Parts: sequence; structure tokens; C-alpha cells
Amino acid sequence: MNTLHPAVVNFAFEPGSVELRAMPEPEIGPDDVLLEVAYVGVCGSDLHRWLGTPSVRVNYPVILGHEFAGTIAAAGAAVTAFRPGDRVVSETAAVINPASPLTRRGLYNLDPGRKGFGYGVHGAMTRFVRVPQRCLHRVPEELPLRIAALAEPCCVAVNAVVNHSRISPGDRVVILGPGTIGILCAAVARLQGAEVTLAGLAADATRLDIAQRAYGVSIFAGDPRELKAGGDGYGPDVVIDAAGVSASLRTALDLVRPGGWITKVGWGPQPLNFSLDPLVQKAVTLQGSYSHNWPVWDRVLRLLAGRNLVIDGLIGGTWPLAGWHAAFSAMHEGRVVKSVLEVAPAPE
Repeated sequence: MNTLHPAVVNFAFEPGSVELRAMPEPEIGPDDVLLEVAYVGVCGSDLHRWLGTPSVRVNYPVILGHEFAGTIAAAGAAVTAFRPGDRVVSETAAVINPASPLTRRGLYNLDPGRKGFGYGVHGAMTRFVRVPQRCLHRVPEELPLRIAALAEPCCVAVNAVVNHSRISPGDRVVILGPGTIGILCAAVARLQGAEVTLAGLAADATRLDIAQRAYGVSIFAGDPRELKAGGDGYGPDVVIDAAGVSASLRTALDLVRPGGWITKVGWGPQPLNFSLDPLVQKAVTLQGSYSHNWPVWDRVLRLLAGRNLVIDGLIGGTWPLAGWHAAFSAMHEGRVVKSVLEVAPAPE
């Protein structure tokens, strides 16, 4: 019988259907490793599953957690690039179709058959997680595992801003939504030389203040359409929609300058209920951005290790696994930008 370990489990769709349960230690196949989790970040999607508002289909019951780093405890017979003791992070695409045309182009993150940790298969809010070796990236020696565990949201931001936005030095960029992804998008846009404003609501004051102190971006709380008056009055060159509501796309269309660019990275399940004619009239480019792939991870780990992208200030606290509820609540209530669960930290 497998050893049991405590795990944060989402067991049903209904709000509040998350609890700490004893779950069996996973068995690994020849191409897998058994990763001992050191730290795991709490994502907004984890909160949505806790609140009963998931944006993707969840395979209940499932262990939550897809932002994680740790050390390899055991390796399958076919694993050649890694060995026990290696410090690693994992991508999120736990299950992919290797024969898919998208996978063969390196775009496995976009394949409809993809299943991720924490909703499609068991995630990392527990002591051990089964990870295919193709998902692994070695953590540079100078990068603490606590920071490496948050490489995943950094990858979401870099993919959205660098690969899926048209930003030149000196461009005016407005980012809607001061959650983790929105703040990280602001940080990456600053790295590209943009003039960045992060917009939120009055209730977002704590997160906006953290973003301003961490990255020197301008902040705005109120109706972001007022930001159109800045510069030459035609609106920002780029709007990045990182808010979690569909209505923010209408705001982006109102705000962006003619010939401008909108990148949508935030989920919004609500019906739109407004016309997309401004997209045509203003000849705006609307670009979606989802997840990430291998080259993005490689770039982000170098940015974090070289301290070109510094995320320490976004971590509002570290909780033990048993304290998951307090960690979730702190993020949900807007008291912190990012909560981190400490599972089995290895000596740094």
C-alpha cells in the first residue's frame, strides 16, 4: 500500500469544496520523476476552484497546485537528463498529444487535448508529484527554490508581453487588472522600455501600491478610460487585458488608440453583450495569449537567475501546507499579491 501524504484537494464543483486530505504517494512510469515539492504558489485559478468558479473542466477529485519547484526524489528507468537530488521546476502541460500538429510545432500549450497539473491531473499541493521528464527545467544554482516556484506566472506574463504583444521602447502601455499576472505583465513591459500604467479599482489599492514600489510603474484606480487623455490624447499604443471579467475587453477597445494592439491574457467567462465594431473601425489588433512553452521557460529562468526580473516583493507570505486556507484567503481578500505554500523545502 502506498504511503499517504496530506494534500490540498478540490473534490467537487460547489463553492468551498477544497480540503486537506490524505492522498497516496504517486507511482511513476519509466519517463517520469517523483518530484519532492519544496514550494508551491497559489494561483488565481486555485482560488476559482475553491470558490466554485473554475474556468476549465476539472477532473474531480484533484490535488491543486501547478506553480512548483523542488528536488527529484526518484527517476524512472528511461529518464536520462535528470537524477535524484536535482533542483527542478516543472511546466504545467502534464498530459499532451505527441502526435498533434500543434505539439510537433512546439505549441503543445495550445493543443485541445492538453491536461494540466491541478485540474486535469494531480498537482503539487502535497509532498510528492509525478512529473514527466519533458516538463522539467533545471533550476540555476543562484536561484532559490522559493522564487523558482513562481516561474510559471512569470512565463504567462513573458509569453503575453514579449511574444504576443507589439511593444516598442517608449510605447504607452496600459494593463488592466493588478493581479499577479497583470503586475508581472507590467514588470515585463517595463523591461521592454515601455511607459506603463497599471489600472485597477479602489479595492485594489494594496496590490497597486505593491506594484508601484516593486517596479516603478504608474498606477491608476478608477475608470481606466480616463487614461485616454494622457499623451497625445489618442490612447495607449497597447492595452493588456489581465482582468478576470469579460467587460474589461470593452474598456480595452474604448481605451486603445486607432491602429493599436490589445492582448487578452485574463479569463472572463461572462457573455460580452457589446459590439466589436470599434475593433474594425479603429483597425485594432486583438491577440489572445495562453500559457507558455519550452522557450519561454528557458528565458524566464535566465531572467530570474540574473535578477533582471525580480519578483521577491510580490510574495506576501509563506504558509505551511496545513495553512492553505489562510494562504488562499489572503490572496482572495487582496491583502497580498502572492501566497506561497512551503511543503518540504530543501537546503538552499
